[in-house]
Amino acid sequence: MRTGITAGGNWIRDHVKMVDAWPVQDGLANILGRTDSNGGGPYNLLKDLARLGAPFPLAGIGLVGDDADGRAILADCRESGIDASRLRAIPGACTSYTDVMAVRGTTRRTFFHDRGANAHLGPEQFDFTGTGARIFYLGYLLLLDRLDAPGTDGAPRARDVLRRARDAGLVTALDCVSAASNHFRATVAPVLPEVDVLFVNDYEAEQIAKISVGRGPSLERRAVEVATRALVGFGVRSWAVVHFPEGACACSGSGEVVWQPAVRMPQGLIANSVGAGDALAAGVLYGLHEGWPMARALELGACSAAASLLHHTCSGGVLPAAECLAFGRGQGFAAFR
Repeated sequence: MRTGITAGGNWIRDHVKMVDAWPVQDGLANILGRTDSNGGGPYNLLKDLARLGAPFPLAGIGLVGDDADGRAILADCRESGIDASRLRAIPGACTSYTDVMAVRGTTRRTFFHDRGANAHLGPEQFDFTGTGARIFYLGYLLLLDRLDAPGTDGAPRARDVLRRARDAGLVTALDCVSAASNHFRATVAPVLPEVDVLFVNDYEAEQIAKISVGRGPSLERRAVEVATRALVGFGVRSWAVVHFPEGACACSGSGEVVWQPAVRMPQGLIANSVGAGDALAAGVLYGLHEGWPMARALELGACSAAASLLHHTCSGGVLPAAECLAFGRGQGFAAFR
C-alpha cells in the first residue's frame, strides 16, 4: 500500500529581516532582528506536514547549492524527519534565497529573490521508479525556469514530470506562484490534465480561468465558484482548490463544490501572512492522504493556515493537527457571503 508525500520544486532559504520602517529610495532603515527559515512550495509544505505530525513518510526532490544555506536546508530536513536523499547540492550555483524585509508593527513584507540552484531544476531530477509514495506535489510553477520552459512537444516540461508521476501510480498535486506574467495561462493550463489536485489563490485562478472574482469586500462567491469549476474544465482530475483570505472553495472532477470559511483572526494575532497558502495545502493533502472527505481536509487546511499566521516565518506557527483544529474551532470561522 502506498504511503507518504514527496514534494519537489523550489527549495528556498528565507532570510527574514525585521526593519523599523520601509525607507524611501536611497534612504536607510535599521535592521532590528533576523531569522533564517524555510521558503518555497515543497520545503514549506513538508515542514508544515512535519509540524502537523503527519503519520506518513515525507521526502523532498530538488537542488540546492554547496553553501551554508544548502547545508542548513539539509540539516533542517534531517531534524524534521524529511528524507532529503533526493535533494542534490550542485557546484557553481548558490542555494535559492529570499531576503524578506518585514516592517515592525505591521504585516507588510517585501521580497528580494535569487532563483539560484532552482533555475537548474529539470525533468532529469525526477525519477519515480520504485517510489512507494502516495502523493507527489510540485511547486511553484512559474518560478522554475527549466520546468516552465516548453519541451519538444511545445508544452511546459513540468507536464512530463507530472505525467511520469501519474504513470508511476502517484496522485499529483500542483501549486503556482503569483507571478505577474503574460505567460501565466500558457504555462499553467497545458499541465492541468496531469494534475489530480490543484492549489491556486484567487489571483492565480483569475489568470488561468480569465474570470474576475473580486477582492476583499468585493469578492464574489458565485464568481469564485465559476472560476473553480473552470479550472476543472481545463482538465484537473480530482480537485481544484481556490483559496483567498476569506476562505477556500474546492470543486471536484464530478462537479461537487465544497466551501470552507477562514478562521477569524484578530489583526493583533497576525505576525505574517507569507506561507499561509502552503499551510492550507499541507492540511488538505494531509487529509486527502488519510482518506478524509474534502470538507474535513479543507477545515484542517484553514486551521493550519490560521496557525501559520501566528509566527513571522512560513511554518513556525503550525501546530500538530489536533491542536490546529482546536485553535481554529476555538477562534471560530468567519461568515462568508
